[in-house]
Amino acid sequence: MYFNKPQIAVVLSAFDAAESLVGRYFKLSSADQKSNRYDIRTLAHLDAHEVDKGAFAHLCRYLVCKEKDQDNPSGFYFYRVCLQDDRILDAVTRGRNFIKLFPLLLYIATHELIHIVRFGRGESDFNAPPGEKMKEEERVHGITRAILQSRENSGLGLVIECFRNQYKI
Repeated sequence: MYFNKPQIAVVLSAFDAAESLVGRYFKLSSADQKSNRYDIRTLAHLDAHEVDKGAFAHLCRYLVCKEKDQDNPSGFYFYRVCLQDDRILDAVTRGRNFIKLFPLLLYIATHELIHIVRFGRGESDFNAPPGEKMKEEERVHGITRAILQSRENSGLGLVIECFRNQYKI
């Protein structure tokens, strides 16, 4: 199952809203937001190593190198938010009119953008050991809930509650 064109528009809308919410929460300037380089890919456009059957989305990090000169190469990290369309659409289908696509995508987008900000600021280690990654997930879910609490309308409250209950939708 892949997102269709109207659903892709919902994805983009959710990420636009999440960028604004995360930017406000972390008090990011325009320059700060631009320094968090990322793109969004849906299942139809993922490489095999970007597919994760156990998640709604996950981040891949890539190092982009630019050569200033032979002795001093420079680079930056670039993140890819890998959306797992089939898992997301399955949750909406199983949620039968209770779980809506936009609130679920808003939660996912907010969550992944928080990770990107925290990695970029050095508040979390992308390559942390598994135990630390679990703690980071808990922190990020807590921040996600804090950001979205004020927006608990049109199905978002149910999504937040589902993620609070061990992230099962």
